[in-house]
Amino acid sequence: MINTLRWLLRNLSALALALVLAIAVWISAVTGADPDEVRIYPQPIPLEIVGQDPGLVIIGQVPANINLTLRAPRSVWDKLTTTDNPIRVVIDLAGLSAGEHTIEVQVQPRVGPVQVISISPQTVTLELQTLATKTFPINLAIRGEVAVGFQADAAEMSATEVTLSGPAPLIAQVKRVQADLSISGLRQDAQTTLPVHVLDASGAPIEGLTVSPENLQVRVPITQQGGYRDIAVKVLVHGLVSSGYRLTNISVFPPIITVYSKEPQLVEDLPGFVETEALNLDSASDDIETHLSLHLPEGVSVVGDQTVQVRVGIAAIEGSLSLSNMKVEVIGLAEGLKATISPETVDVILTGPLPLLDKLSTGDVKIIVDLTGLNVGIHQLTPQRQIIINDVQMQSINPATIEVTITATSRFNRTPTPTVTAQPN
Repeated sequence: MINTLRWLLRNLSALALALVLAIAVWISAVTGADPDEVRIYPQPIPLEIVGQDPGLVIIGQVPANINLTLRAPRSVWDKLTTTDNPIRVVIDLAGLSAGEHTIEVQVQPRVGPVQVISISPQTVTLELQTLATKTFPINLAIRGEVAVGFQADAAEMSATEVTLSGPAPLIAQVKRVQADLSISGLRQDAQTTLPVHVLDASGAPIEGLTVSPENLQVRVPITQQGGYRDIAVKVLVHGLVSSGYRLTNISVFPPIITVYSKEPQLVEDLPGFVETEALNLDSASDDIETHLSLHLPEGVSVVGDQTVQVRVGIAAIEGSLSLSNMKVEVIGLAEGLKATISPETVDVILTGPLPLLDKLSTGDVKIIVDLTGLNVGIHQLTPQRQIIINDVQMQSINPATIEVTITATSRFNRTPTPTVTAQPN
């Protein structure tokens, strides 16, 4: 035993050196197989706030995310990029009182080994203030007036007050809490959801407070007063529009009017509509826009304008017309040339308003082939059309091309040109 101890003492330095070398070899082998890599973590990490006194609130903006650069073996990087929430980033507010503070960001890896190379931002500066809570009444601001003959009754609200929570200095700035409702021109109950606004003394909104409830359900009953009634307007027409024309629409503005009588029964006895004075449509061939008075029983009057605006749409009935054996005219033939066309006549189909088609004569339509610039030879040309009356369109020409043979007269000698097919217009 003594000899063994003596041997160990004599060789202790050699044993230590051998151990160090063995560890170095092991580290080298491990590092070679799984080298360290420095990378920026692929996505920002949400910043958590812990330890905050529930009686304090944070003023100002706190970064939502933190960016990290880390050193870790390649195998650890694999875990960092495939594991859910492998790193936690926090700022600890434990023990902090009201005032401004600068807190270091703490990185807490849940897999390792990991070395933090950089944190951005590395610190967070924020202000803590005392949390205050206060209740305020809701002021419902009703704007505008209901339609004539109606009245708005007392508003019904889902809440009459709100609770505000937030920094005490902000709470101290609150002058009133308000919801705004417009009832302008309404003829039926106003029922809606309104946002609640927190305002300071100047009427400017205050942000950064928790409002409960944030929205308000409001109903304002609107009823019609005695002696008033809303009824529809019916346009009374007689006569017929011109032959070949048709009515497209009849509209009236306003479509509903309010009538009034000192004797409410007169209003109640009215049917659900009132007629205008008669509008004469005899021989009308264009749109009509006019104002008409209303037929009302004695003792009943219209509230507001005593006439209504009436618009009548009138349009021509569309039709078609076939013309056969329309002679084809030749223009542009050079001097010394003679042209023979085949066929000499064509059939055409025209479309347009019937009244215009009825007035159409053969002289109003021309079918032309233009030979300008063409020389001796056989040519296939697309005929052109000319229609004197507007709004009449040519639907088709049959045949669609004309063969034109150009020859020289006996006084001229010309070199024939090859056959040319003209492109459609």
